[in-house]
Amino acid sequence: QVQLVESGGGLVQAGGSLRLSCVASRTIFSVNVMGWYRQAPGKQRELVAAFTSGGATNYADSVKGRFTISRDNAKNTVYLQMNSLKPEDTAVYYCNAYYDMGYWGKGTLVTVSS
Repeated sequence: QVQLVESGGGLVQAGGSLRLSCVASRTIFSVNVMGWYRQAPGKQRELVAAFTSGGATNYADSVKGRFTISRDNAKNTVYLQMNSLKPEDTAVYYCNAYYDMGYWGKGTLVTVSS
């Protein structure tokens, strides 16, 4: 079993910034596929940003140029730096990591006010 714990969500005004963190209970050194998803009220969960199996990063078109995913293997942590936030970024943000199977955190709520 792997636990993923997200933090860093909160209420921010449009144009502001937040940094989300996801700490894994096991080393992420060899985890290639790991990233962030979000789910807004009444909508399906969608990919925000992720590290792919090829070692690249993948971003949703809606966040390109505003969000940056990064990782610190020594801290078993993946980050999501979110800048120039918009009200439409409001959602619960989930961390996902693929070890022997996919694991999800419980999410952290991001609310962007206009």
